Amino acid sequence: MKTRLHTLTITSIQNIRPNPLKTMIGSILLILVLFGVTVSKTYARNTTEIIFNLKYGMMKGGEAKMIVRDTVFNGKKAIHYYMEGKTTGVTDVIFKVHDIYESIVDAETHLPMKAIRNIKERSYRYYNEVYFYQNNDSIYSKRTGGIKVPHELTDIISVLFYFVNRNYIHNIEEGKLVVLPVINGHDIGQIKIKHSGIQTVDTGMGKVECYLLSPEIEKGKVLKRSDGLSFFISKKNKVPVLLDIDLRVGTLRAVIDSYKVNGKKITNL
Repeated sequence: MKTRLHTLTITSIQNIRPNPLKTMIGSILLILVLFGVTVSKTYARNTTEIIFNLKYGMMKGGEAKMIVRDTVFNGKKAIHYYMEGKTTGVTDVIFKVHDIYESIVDAETHLPMKAIRNIKERSYRYYNEVYFYQNNDSIYSKRTGGIKVPHELTDIISVLFYFVNRNYIHNIEEGKLVVLPVINGHDIGQIKIKHSGIQTVDTGMGKVECYLLSPEIEKGKVLKRSDGLSFFISKKNKVPVLLDIDLRVGTLRAVIDSYKVNGKKITNL
């Protein structure tokens, strides 16, 4: 089996979409899904649910939901991430985005064991399941079959969870990049994440001291600048609370709306 590797950036994740705004809506839902997995640092004995509202100016354009719960996979304790992003209201009438991402990771190593991607964006459809064999650095994709892969390969859902649990946030200097191998759909590449310091931000749940993380992205036709994406994770609980994307035509913002553990609403971030 051969290893296939290329550089993966956030803007290339949804490279089939011809409409720039539709591309960014799909991308922001994916980014929320990706960064939402930082919420738990240990075996998820509780069920956690986080909901984000997606806003363009004053208009609500979509919603993203993340559910984290414990499970057992192939006889091992594991964590199951379920991520769902969709457009709402007028935006849904125009773009019809409904994406679901799932990842099952080993509760001890935090490396993925199985990943599912189910994409529906108007007439576009994409579905794939990937099984990970970390002991011999290989995977089996239902779309492409079995191949050898880089050591400790993550998937597009579990990569940030892995980032937090390996303490990269604490161990890298401000402004430095961490490069991790990742599979997105059936494409294998690398994702680059920069630690951009600590900031206090206003949310609907009050002021929150946050880590600021920035994935490496290309400016493209949609972003105003190459560093136009800012993602904020609460320093205390590692909960994602805010995502800003600085577009050529304004700012797209994803704001935490609800955070629950075992059905109980949590307000202290």
